[in-house]
This record gives sequence, structure tokens and C-alpha cells, in this order.
Amino acid sequence: MTERNVLGEELEPCSTDPMTGFFRDGSCSTGPDDVGSHTICAVVTAEFLDHQRRIGNDLSSPMPHYRFPGLSPGDRWCVTAANWARAFNDGVAAPVVLASTNQRVLEVVSLAALQEHAVDVPMDPGALEP
Repeated sequence: MTERNVLGEELEPCSTDPMTGFFRDGSCSTGPDDVGSHTICAVVTAEFLDHQRRIGNDLSSPMPHYRFPGLSPGDRWCVTAANWARAFNDGVAAPVVLASTNQRVLEVVSLAALQEHAVDVPMDPGALEP
């Protein structure tokens, strides 16, 4: 069965560089083992990364044993629904790629909140014309 995004369409990939997702397959796919619900495809910002570090979720430091390279501003990453919601409530939510955000997140975060922070970012931002 194909997973759907919050727009009701087929879930699109989030990032392969760095390779993201609970399953490290580039997608914000989820399943019973994904207790954190890594379902939001976020474009992380310095402010978001600082906030995550302050709440005990260091996304900047590499952790090779989890196949985690550490993130830099501008990286796309499948973040947990609860931590994104906490950043949203604290006024520092990262932008969200709706086409790559799993509809399962709607059990935790409202579509309106996601849409408020929606961006349309290609997989390769270098493809954007100046």
C-alpha cells in the first residue's frame, strides 16, 4: 500500500542527501516501530536546529551508529511530529514540504499549522534560477 502525503497524494521523497527517514530510505514513511513519528519533511533552519538542541534533540551532531550525518541549515529531514509541534508552539517551526510530509502526522499536527509553514523546495535547491 502506498503511503499518502498531507495533500492526499502519493508521498514524495524528502531527501537522499542527507539520507533521511525512519527507515533511511529518503522518505518520511512510517510504521509501528516509528514511535517518534518521523513524518514531517522539514527544511531545517539554524533557529530550528538551535531550538531542537535546547530541548534535548541535537540534530546538528553526527551520530554514525544511527546513520545520522548531523544537519546543517537548508537540509531536508524527516523530523518527529512532536518535536516539530513543540517548535511550532515556541514560534520556531521549520518550513515544511507538504508533498513529502506523511498524512499520519495529521494525528498530531493540524494541516493548517503545516500549511502556515509550507514551502515548495526542489530536491536540488541548486536547480533554482538566481
